[in-house]
Amino acid sequence: MEHFPVGPLQCNCVIVADPQTRSAFVVDPGDDVDRILAVLARHNLRVGGILATHAHIDHVGGLASLARRTGAPTLLHEADLPLYQALAEQARWLGVPVPDVGSIDRFVSDAQRLPCGRHHLRVLHTPGHTPGSISLVVDDERPLVLSGDTLFAGSIGRTDLWGGSLTDILHSIRTKLLTMEDEIAVLPGHGPATTIGTERRSNPFLVTPL
Repeated sequence: MEHFPVGPLQCNCVIVADPQTRSAFVVDPGDDVDRILAVLARHNLRVGGILATHAHIDHVGGLASLARRTGAPTLLHEADLPLYQALAEQARWLGVPVPDVGSIDRFVSDAQRLPCGRHHLRVLHTPGHTPGSISLVVDDERPLVLSGDTLFAGSIGRTDLWGGSLTDILHSIRTKLLTMEDEIAVLPGHGPATTIGTERRSNPFLVTPL
């Protein structure tokens, strides 16, 4: 796995690959497609899928361009399709150029397992930041959670944008993420990594009783 911030909002783009088969998923290609392609080329990886944890522009701005240049399918939760189709409005709101908008090839669903060579990514539908927000569990044997903009180190995703819900995001975190073991690492959509246990004990949004 390799991750690096992309775009002006510094979204964590993540490349997950099987080192034997060289099959890879690119998660949240928000921008800087040339940089993403360079990382893929350096590791001699073949992209099997391009996946967005949700459809905010900083996570999907490079989705269509990367798909066109790799031929890989794009994946998103269906509940975020209207948000993806409104990328032009998102760009105008932020005052940034409108990115390419393509079609979404496949919709993902809760508990779905996406094969990546000999391994897989498990989808968790974690709505709240957006209706179709997902988190991903990478490899159940040595789990790592890619939490998108649902859970951050010391915070949670904002819920004041279109389709956001504080009730939903707290329910998602408590029923889908905090049920995991304390030592499981979490890589959010922005900022530093953390662990389930750290957030359970000290995240100010989560330390209140259920």
